[in-house]
Amino acid sequence: MKRTILIYLALLALFGSGIFVAIKWGQHLPAPTAENALAVGVAAPLSPGDPGSLWSPLRENFKEPLSRLLLQVIVIVLATRMLGSIFARFGQPSVIGEILAGILLGPSLLEWVWPEASGFIFPKESLGVLKLLSQVGVCLFMFVVGLELEVSHLRQKAQTAVLVSHMSILFPYFLGVLLALGLYSHYAARGTSFTPFALFMGIAMSITAFPVLARILKERGIEKTFLGTTAITCAAVDDATAWAILAFVVAIARASSLVSTTFCLGLVIVFVVLMLFVVRPQLPRWLDVAQVRLAV
Repeated sequence: MKRTILIYLALLALFGSGIFVAIKWGQHLPAPTAENALAVGVAAPLSPGDPGSLWSPLRENFKEPLSRLLLQVIVIVLATRMLGSIFARFGQPSVIGEILAGILLGPSLLEWVWPEASGFIFPKESLGVLKLLSQVGVCLFMFVVGLELEVSHLRQKAQTAVLVSHMSILFPYFLGVLLALGLYSHYAARGTSFTPFALFMGIAMSITAFPVLARILKERGIEKTFLGTTAITCAAVDDATAWAILAFVVAIARASSLVSTTFCLGLVIVFVVLMLFVVRPQLPRWLDVAQVRLAV
């Protein structure tokens, strides 16, 4: 126990000092201007009223938000299932193919190669609803993962899980801050100071894809083993810590939002307390009552 704590404090001091030195060094870099900033543009898709567009007749049939959302879901499901099955045939997790499908359907390929089709299937005004639906799906999936999580396996390894999680944040965070030294003058928005830019780069390199890890472990059938449970717990601690740091980074970048950020973090704490001390003890009884009612 003492050895784990000493290792944790030593690594925290090491990477923390490196991040501090890199930020102090970066504060002397030249600020980004219109002359040295690199402009990155994406081809704009045709608007609904563009004459001669091959998609104009089809747009009339997909004016309703529900019909457009169903079209998007069908395209996404077909693409993810196809690429996921291809990757699975080569012994890779299908979620990797699903991620690749998302990249191909986005501005990286479809909007660049075929802007008309991208503008028809994924118009800018419809992305908000699609994003909301995707977040609901992730929440439901993570809820199922949490129900199947064997927390009892980790009672003797909790300190190791915290050590592994935080070190997996600190090292890429340090590398992200170093990367900001080379990107600040060319990619930062005008008027942005180096400190929030470097902190954001660090946290962007540190946040893991928790749902992706859960999918991989579930496909391999090891999510309930000691190794799988440890990996999921480390990733959960990693994400919770990283997103909390991101909230403070946003508060630093926008000093006016400090109160709202603190309020949001307070709501998260209240939610965790309610789930642990109110919902968790009563959940078995609630489920039993629900099963009895369904049986009747």
